[in-house]
Amino acid sequence: MQRFVSFGFAVMTFTVGAAVHAQGDRAAGPWQTYDTSNGEWRSYAGDIHGTKYSPLDQIDGNNFNDLEVAWEWVSVDGTVSRTTPGGGEWRAPLDTIVATLVEDTPELYRVNQAPNGSRLQATPLMVDGVLYFNTPLSQGVAVDAATGRTLWVFNPKTYEDGTPTMSSPWTQRGVAYWTDGEDDERIFWGTGNGYLVCVQAGTGRPCPDFGANGSGMVDAMVGIPRAVRGDRDYLNAMEWGIHSPPIVVRDKVIHGSQIADRRITKEAIPGWVRAWDARTGEHSWDFHTVPNSPDEYGVDTWLNGSWEYSGNGNVWSMLAGDNELGHVYLPTGTVTNDYYGADRPGDNLFSESVVAVDVETGQRLWHFQAVHHGLWDYDFPTHSNLVDITVDGRQIKALAQVSKQGFVYVFDRVTGEPVWPIEERPVPQETNMPGEVPSATQPFPTKPAPFDYQGVTIDDLVDFTPEIREMALEAVDGFRLGPLFTPLDRNIEGVTRGTIMRPPNTGAAGWAGAAVDPETGVLYVPSFNQPVVMSLYQPDPALGATVAYTHGAPEEQRLARVRARTDRGAQMPLGLPLVKPPYSRMSAIDLNTGEYAWQVPTGNGDRYRQHRLLRELNLPPLGGDGTRTGPVLTKTLLIYCLAAGGADGGPRLGAYDKTNGEEMGSVNLPSGALGTPMTYMVSGRQYIALGIGGGPRMVAFALPD
Repeated sequence: MQRFVSFGFAVMTFTVGAAVHAQGDRAAGPWQTYDTSNGEWRSYAGDIHGTKYSPLDQIDGNNFNDLEVAWEWVSVDGTVSRTTPGGGEWRAPLDTIVATLVEDTPELYRVNQAPNGSRLQATPLMVDGVLYFNTPLSQGVAVDAATGRTLWVFNPKTYEDGTPTMSSPWTQRGVAYWTDGEDDERIFWGTGNGYLVCVQAGTGRPCPDFGANGSGMVDAMVGIPRAVRGDRDYLNAMEWGIHSPPIVVRDKVIHGSQIADRRITKEAIPGWVRAWDARTGEHSWDFHTVPNSPDEYGVDTWLNGSWEYSGNGNVWSMLAGDNELGHVYLPTGTVTNDYYGADRPGDNLFSESVVAVDVETGQRLWHFQAVHHGLWDYDFPTHSNLVDITVDGRQIKALAQVSKQGFVYVFDRVTGEPVWPIEERPVPQETNMPGEVPSATQPFPTKPAPFDYQGVTIDDLVDFTPEIREMALEAVDGFRLGPLFTPLDRNIEGVTRGTIMRPPNTGAAGWAGAAVDPETGVLYVPSFNQPVVMSLYQPDPALGATVAYTHGAPEEQRLARVRARTDRGAQMPLGLPLVKPPYSRMSAIDLNTGEYAWQVPTGNGDRYRQHRLLRELNLPPLGGDGTRTGPVLTKTLLIYCLAAGGADGGPRLGAYDKTNGEEMGSVNLPSGALGTPMTYMVSGRQYIALGIGGGPRMVAFALPD
């Protein structure tokens, strides 16, 4: 196995491939920069370093409260088209189009998962006064950045193929931009049915030299083992698609994928990361997150030949890269099955890892595995943050990776060497899952300290009053408690009700991730404090099941639990929280020292505070108002969306002082935030734009004219 230990706590050893070489050996540039120095926002996170930072300062703490809605854009997903038998186009309301598609193909969609455009999670790009983003139905859109007027729409008609994979399948999170630095400008995005789209930025027309027959689309599934276009899973959803934005590093377009992970088979599609030539659409390379031959690096971490049929391990979130180094950084997911690993014994490289690869070849340069033989779905949910720091007088090109576990792993992004030691420590082993062999150790960073709570003990249970404390003790009775990496137990009536895990499978940090200030080296990460119990059951072989256990429950039972709100395990009565606050917070970590600059709860927690058993108590801010959207940084502010605290207790956009976490102001959001905000400057006016519900809509704020 690719793991090295020493005496006492084992120190995680990084692994560096032979492809690490000097900058002078790289292919010749220059390479186009995708940063925010000119007031634009050319990459998902502002730049390919994943900073979510802009130096704009027109909007500051003194005038943030004066922001007003400059424009609103209502999604184009409400009216779409379908291809007619003669090759024409018929436009109609989405519901009408869906009805005709179902009439033609009655089982086209997964039950209760027909097309809908409600989850506008994309963060737009801004280039030369135009916003670019994609909609939940995989439509690409260009919008005037000053007015919100739609300039063009490109519709790949993903909905004609069926329901994309993922638990919330109609979701897209952004696009990528590329230019040759002259007159060729392109917009790229992936679709829910597994195509990579390339259109001309100025017109929205397909790039004629990209893909077959001038379509501007390449079939990104072709060549991946066990990926067959048209195949469905047992829930009648497509098995492979692209939901997160690609990244452009040098002249390569790189993307991950979404792969169905509520599986009843041990066989699955491997989550290879793919690269394509930005000009031609020709396939450049694949990185095998699951080995594809017995002589590949890491195959010895897959015992009993389990690499031959295992899958997932996909990069389902965003990517980061470095043009100067020619590196792309891959945050990988859990391999099949998320919570039961008896069919894949061993550490399972490159599951739940950060992998640096050469952008020209796809060759592994270095890697770090954060979870050996993952059993908790603690995949990396978001892109790395790249920043240059100074540690003990030493300048380091650093990579910081936040995790679901609540850790920040910090590396030299050139070599993969940890900035501070990462120790292999013994973790609990006991489990009642048949055939399961958990890893004896897991890696723990020595710095920074975890940014949120890990594990659950009796002392962690809520104790606002003695009465509430007794409720909490009763709620956890029969459940297994323990530290981080306590293996899951299946529910056995009269014996155990399962394992309470914290952080939950959704993570202390979520898909929208963190932001980092390149001027100070301070990382800002929102996090969530929530325990969960994962249900495990034996799927029916009559449905094609080849695994003994998987997560969730039979579909009808699962939906019944969701409707009854009993699908999360240990439940407090009356809507009370189970553990002590804060329930969400923002942390500022100085990556030059590995120490915390500050931590504050995100929101007052009024939904808890106003509870009849709590409203008379003198409680501190409880948090719990944070959202799964990410932060954005400007010269002076940290900007973040909250779910409460606005007019009538509604959602709001808040601004914090970056130096101490003090709230400087907020403005009401017309509806709840769905996507991470971004900021840009057009004609001397700074805007903040984000996707919200109620339409859904893209909304832009600015100071009054």
